[in-house]
Amino acid sequence: MPEDAPRGVALSRRSFLASAGAVSIAVSFVGSRVGRASAGATTDADGAFRPNAWVTIDGGGRVTIMSAPAEMGQGIMTGLPACLAEELDADWSRVRVVQSPARPEIFGNPALRMEMSTYGDYSTQGYYERVRLVGAQARKVLLLNAARVLRVPVAELSTRSGMIVHARSGRRMSYGRIARIARVPEPLPEVTTADLKPRSEWRLIGRALPRVDIPGKVDGSAVYGIDVQRPGMLYGAILYPPVVHERPLTIDDADAKAVPGLVRIVPCAGFVGVVAETVEAAQRGRSALQVSWTATAEARRYDTGVVPEDYRRIAADLGAAGVEMSRRGDAAAAIARSPRVLSREFLCDHVAHTAMEPMNATALVDGDRVEVWLSTQSPSAAMEQAAKAAGTTPDRVTIHSMLIGGGFGRLSDDADAPYEAVLLAKNVPGRPVKLIRSREDDFLNDKFRPLAAQRIDVGLDADGNVQGWRHRIVSASHFARFNPKLYEQLHGQDFVAGLGGDVLYGWPDHLAQFVRAERGWDVGPWRGVSFGYANFAIESVIDEIADLQKSDPVELRLRLLAQQPRAAQVLRTAGAMAGWERARPPGRALGCAFASMSKSYAAAVLEVSLERVSGEIRVHEAWIAVDAGVIVNPNSVTAQLEGATIMGLGPALYEQIDVRNGELAQSNFGAYRPPRMSQAPEAVHVSLIRSDEPPGGVGEIGIALVAPAIGNAVARLTGKWPRSLPMSPERIRTLLQ
Repeated sequence: MPEDAPRGVALSRRSFLASAGAVSIAVSFVGSRVGRASAGATTDADGAFRPNAWVTIDGGGRVTIMSAPAEMGQGIMTGLPACLAEELDADWSRVRVVQSPARPEIFGNPALRMEMSTYGDYSTQGYYERVRLVGAQARKVLLLNAARVLRVPVAELSTRSGMIVHARSGRRMSYGRIARIARVPEPLPEVTTADLKPRSEWRLIGRALPRVDIPGKVDGSAVYGIDVQRPGMLYGAILYPPVVHERPLTIDDADAKAVPGLVRIVPCAGFVGVVAETVEAAQRGRSALQVSWTATAEARRYDTGVVPEDYRRIAADLGAAGVEMSRRGDAAAAIARSPRVLSREFLCDHVAHTAMEPMNATALVDGDRVEVWLSTQSPSAAMEQAAKAAGTTPDRVTIHSMLIGGGFGRLSDDADAPYEAVLLAKNVPGRPVKLIRSREDDFLNDKFRPLAAQRIDVGLDADGNVQGWRHRIVSASHFARFNPKLYEQLHGQDFVAGLGGDVLYGWPDHLAQFVRAERGWDVGPWRGVSFGYANFAIESVIDEIADLQKSDPVELRLRLLAQQPRAAQVLRTAGAMAGWERARPPGRALGCAFASMSKSYAAAVLEVSLERVSGEIRVHEAWIAVDAGVIVNPNSVTAQLEGATIMGLGPALYEQIDVRNGELAQSNFGAYRPPRMSQAPEAVHVSLIRSDEPPGGVGEIGIALVAPAIGNAVARLTGKWPRSLPMSPERIRTLLQ
């Protein structure tokens, strides 16, 4: 995945792409598909003026702004439209935000090469400059129209909160009045980053705006994928094999066909589906199926009781070549000549996504036209898979993106839901089919966070200073399964499964490697991706080095980050917030951790206690400081870090998926243990550090702080560092023994 988003350049007449319907004109960028411009257009019959595909202004002055990324609780549907409205100089109280159509050529993310996907913290980073330029150009179009009507030079006009002002004459025109008579000028005005407002003039960016998606979620009017209703809708249910990737051998459907309301039975390569008039009939039909399955899938040999030791052996075997994820100098030589070598092994178990909204999709197939309604982080992927299932092309597929009831990376890898729904809908052409997975089926078909083994070897001098650092991560690959072409382009670098490194710590000789080891089980992105467990290993070793040096853990990190002022500042701030040097109550200790991810810097201090008899760890309070560049909406950033702290308790302390010969030991919340409300910290304090740097990501970095801060606090209480995730009571009891 690209680290740096392509930068926006001058917008001119060639920056507009003509299209039909409600999306009349679209802003494009260098490298995107550009067609003929449409100049001279006037308002529509309804009095609405559309200066570009992102903005509509009606005759009453109400502004509608398109939001391209998926809204899954992170507040992006407020933040990016506010950036556009800032440059448009719209009255925010009169702005309405709607989800954009799934049109990658128009609304794609520049950071993802115009793909429409929401993952990897790329939304604000990718769209920030683009939507501001869109707003600035729409504002110029309005100014040109006002200058024409008022018969004054455009340079004499200014805007303020939905009004155009001619200061010399005292005349004012509302955006609504202009919209009623406006037309797109020829040529269109050019806009560059020089036209964007300076920070001193911002009224919306950086302001704690109420989120636009919250009222509907409170009053029940918000529509998620699971809520979709269509005229004449049928319901689907699927019988999956007990082990993934098996196929049906024989199907006895006599009893299923006898179920009242059953419409169709649909045998497919990896499952058997049913379509019925009601949810109940679909469920009964599925339960009545008698299916025998193949027993040849490699997943049948997958066992989480065996794989960890296998992976540990590979991590320790330097002859098992890995793909370089990052490298400086010659780590092997530096380690070899060091008088002391510190070697540590770490393990993390599978973690499930368990979003409150289970996987679902509603599909309609009519000839070669396909419509799909679903909650998705990736309309682009959904479009491709829906076309594949229907036997048509992506341009014949319409994706309706709904609100998301929890994504966490699973819905960026969710093409199986639209694929399955379209396969069912093909069998009842002209009627929509709604498919909702049960919680058990959601577990069974999840793409868990990878089970991974890690080994870190550190060469130390006589004073305990790092001379060389080698970090190896062993796991299955996400990219190799989900996007083989990208995997090949990256030469095997899988940032979802194997992103390790030394963060920003300043030793010269460093090597991070990812060693792919497939064992027949699919893995996928989980919030924080591999850095969620890689940083656990990195920060644990840093604390252990501090202990060897008899150094304070915060002070050691500050020395290592002496050339990184933004990084050092978040550490100082978090330590000061927590009162790092202040004594804690008996039985409690502080642990710290630092993370750098998605062009952001963050540090956390957690106060932890340990019940030695049971092995239960409790997090009482958390203090987090972050420098994420320009903060578009402080409320959203604070909420992201608060939420990540609580969510991060799951893989750190409780959440664990066990697979025995291809079958899950956990298939619902009775056996799987995400954090409960009673286990949440008493308080999570967040400090946002002002910065003029471009926006960084904040959706994932908080996860990377939680486990290492907890582990380091446990070590301060016990003198022993946990090296497996989750740090379950059983593992802590074993550690203490």
